Amino acid sequence: MALMDYAEHLVPVLWRAKFAEIAAALADGDFQFCRSHIDGVDPVDLETADLIAANVTAYGDGLAPLDEATWERSIYRWMGGYWQVLVDLSTISEPVSDLTLHAKVYEADCSRLTIDSVHVP
Repeated sequence: MALMDYAEHLVPVLWRAKFAEIAAALADGDFQFCRSHIDGVDPVDLETADLIAANVTAYGDGLAPLDEATWERSIYRWMGGYWQVLVDLSTISEPVSDLTLHAKVYEADCSRLTIDSVHVP
């Protein structure tokens, strides 16, 4: 269960499948999630999608489905109203890269979230 104590924690197991779906859509180049409908994920506007695409291109390695090792580094933290989640994405050559998905989760069961960015923090 997601904690609300303002400390950083590993991403809950309950949320991981949803983030794996998101990462798979991103790896497929669906930055606005037009082709990949994922329940509970708010639409990504064109400006944010273009920024995500530019950041992935600038990183220089294509995205890949999430490797299980990503859960050893991906974290979330209660921000008072939502959980900020940082998921280290997998790339073609790196099981866990420095390229990070930044999202906000609004419900403890991960049934509503928004994607803010993909970039190297």
